[in-house]
Amino acid sequence: MQELHDAPLAPLTTFRLGGPAARLVTATTDAEVIDAVRRADDTGTPLLIIGGGSNLVIGDKGFDGTALRIATRGVELRGTTLELAAGEVWTDAVARSVEAGLAGIECLAGIPGSAGATPIQNVGAYGQEVSATVTEVIAYDRRAGETVTLTNEGCAFSYRHSRFKADPERYVVLRVRFGLEDAGGLSAPVKYAEAARALGVEPGDRVPLAAARETVLKLRAGKGMVLDPEDHDTWSAGSFFTNPILTEEQFTAFHARVRERLGEGAEPPAYPAGEGRTKTSAAWLIDKAGFTKGYGTGPARISTKHTLALTNRGGATTEDLLALAREVVAGVREAFGVTLVNEPVTVGVSL
Repeated sequence: MQELHDAPLAPLTTFRLGGPAARLVTATTDAEVIDAVRRADDTGTPLLIIGGGSNLVIGDKGFDGTALRIATRGVELRGTTLELAAGEVWTDAVARSVEAGLAGIECLAGIPGSAGATPIQNVGAYGQEVSATVTEVIAYDRRAGETVTLTNEGCAFSYRHSRFKADPERYVVLRVRFGLEDAGGLSAPVKYAEAARALGVEPGDRVPLAAARETVLKLRAGKGMVLDPEDHDTWSAGSFFTNPILTEEQFTAFHARVRERLGEGAEPPAYPAGEGRTKTSAAWLIDKAGFTKGYGTGPARISTKHTLALTNRGGATTEDLLALAREVVAGVREAFGVTLVNEPVTVGVSL
């Protein structure tokens, strides 16, 4: 187990932002992860868990505690069950599942980060969410001081949310098990309209697994959502804001604001979200509030490829990024009465 002091954290995040950690521990086995967590808990030391760093915004002052980088490895495929160590690179895991001819996570290709982070955020894109395939999560329960196994139901998944995200100080994910599908080399039914159009099929159709993965990678790359060290549009956390889910009353008020601002015929994106709720598009809100692609004049700007990504153009600070985020939140609220919520986890800072 590697241990460093006053260690830079910015290189461990896709934003490339943030100050140092008082102590950085890199764990390569589950036992090392548990040992590092127990030591921090026993001494009352603040603990920051880092996987792929693709969903973190760390303050410029850094983290005065122990940052634990989970670098565990392990892939086990038994029939249609895929088990991944938390530190496995998610994009590699998706590629492996496609090579094995198993469907269920192929449309989650290109999402940066580690396998252990996927159930925390209930990662989703292009019509798939990991909640549809996660069968069990093996985690260290800091409150009980033991390793536990949570079923899919026990994970309490919802849109970009889970039991782990609701109680971030309790669980440290060690391994994730997925139940995939053998559909004879075909994908799961394509649900996302944009992906279906790009594939030349109708929603609900199946396509060869490799075609689904490659199409999603192209769509993501076109939006700056596939990591590329030479492309500053990918120096981001991907989608910075979640899509708002509104009650019937909230959506009615929002709809009125849209027509007031954009004209009587204007219709915002609207998708059923269950129990009388409607989901709308954060990217649409940002754009229609006047924050177009490339918006900004400083080192932190909106991506030139996608309005939902805030980016570090090089030389930015976390405060530069947060100033831009706050400007966007305030502008959308003023224009449409909807308050955007950040998707990345903030450390030592807040919007």
